[in-house]
Amino acid sequence: MLRSFSPKLTKFLCFAAASLFLGGCGKDGAQSVRLDPNNPTQITIWHYYNGSQQAAFDQLVEEFNRTEGKELGIYVTANSQGNVSDLENSVLAAFNKEVGSSEPPDIFSSYADTAYSIDQLGMLVDLDDYMTEEEMDAYVDSFLDEGRIGANGELRIFPTAKSSEIFMMNKTDWEPFAEATGASLDDLATMEGVAATAKAYYEWTDAETPDIAGDGKAFYGRDALANLFLVGSMQLGTELFKVENGAVTIQADENVMRRIWDTYYVPYVKGYFSSYGRFRSDDVKIGEIIAYTGSTSSANYFPDEIETAEGTKTIDYIILPAPIFEGGEAYAIQQGAGMVVTKSTPEREYAAVTFLKWFTNEENNLLFGCTSGYMPVKKAALSAEMLDRTIADNDLTVPGKTYETLVSCFDTAQTTTLYTNKAFDHGAAARNILEYNLADKAAADRETVLARMAQGSSPEEACADLVGDQAFEDWYASFVAALNEAVAQ
Repeated sequence: MLRSFSPKLTKFLCFAAASLFLGGCGKDGAQSVRLDPNNPTQITIWHYYNGSQQAAFDQLVEEFNRTEGKELGIYVTANSQGNVSDLENSVLAAFNKEVGSSEPPDIFSSYADTAYSIDQLGMLVDLDDYMTEEEMDAYVDSFLDEGRIGANGELRIFPTAKSSEIFMMNKTDWEPFAEATGASLDDLATMEGVAATAKAYYEWTDAETPDIAGDGKAFYGRDALANLFLVGSMQLGTELFKVENGAVTIQADENVMRRIWDTYYVPYVKGYFSSYGRFRSDDVKIGEIIAYTGSTSSANYFPDEIETAEGTKTIDYIILPAPIFEGGEAYAIQQGAGMVVTKSTPEREYAAVTFLKWFTNEENNLLFGCTSGYMPVKKAALSAEMLDRTIADNDLTVPGKTYETLVSCFDTAQTTTLYTNKAFDHGAAARNILEYNLADKAAADRETVLARMAQGSSPEEACADLVGDQAFEDWYASFVAALNEAVAQ
């Protein structure tokens, strides 16, 4: 649990304590902005943090208001709008001035697709105006690049907290399987290896009840199937959504899609993979699977116990890098919303950016990461040494899986190419096709297989027509058509 803390505040180079004229930052936006500590400029933030993440964010807001904000004349109010979808709906309603909606906030958490839509209304601040080259050089380059969604590459999204993906596994149930079959953690470095391991696990658990055919257990699941399409395509040499000058070209290479089909859909239909709850960490908790790929920020939700028909059992965990395709290039997904600043007055805009700079100060950002599992966004903060010092200086107690995940993130950021696709019109609709098209088909076809088996078919007979070449070709054609339709709305 995050304990109370008093971060060592880093003063911005452009702040002159003897003056209330806060000029000198960026190109234009911060020139001669006057703030009055006796009459603070009030700004609002909308975000999607909940639970411990919200508590950690609120605590940092309180710290800012009590220290830097008080000294400069800035007061921040933060409000959770629910989940990501709820936040997006609230933001769009506010900017579209729908009946009953609130006034737009000064800052809101946003993924690129939503920010891109609001930017088309001309309502987002060009953050380049409020940042010096020296300040921008401190941030991870790809994090800044993701936020350059303006028509001319303007920085619209301030990087505040990022995540990637990891592989997490129930170590307690893995060990007897590995001992019995010779399965190795090295096998889990590739998607092909995960699929082969899942098949072996299904057969091993199926053999435990030799009088019942086809009742093996699923080994693996995946959150955010869209990420598999996006980063898998990059690993295999093709960018799925190629965006130039705001226009997108769909590059759903058939060979790449076949690799995804063979290492996700086929194992799923055969029962080697599964998805049951809202998130795969939920599936681990009920014993539906023992391993999954998910966001690094999901590590906190990996269960310490599983609950099955046999009762409750305490489990240990293993954290590994997210698997890549065999022979593929070292790409990893980059995700996590940033924050955008709404056009308002020079004072409020300056105050908003000042808070975001303070929040992304290395120590403050790491304090948030210790509870949320998100990566800090500055280059200097991506080190285990900096993390250890922050924990020690602030007397924090950090769960082992959160700590190990952060260290794994640091390694991923420095040894792979982090990737996220550029924003484009109808990008959210296109991503929904990636997320649900194949996933829904896999789930429905698995139910068909189970029904056929219940009627006496063997596992092989039950799925034969679902996993062959013609089945792939039919799906591939419909998938490409669905993507093209989504972006042509």
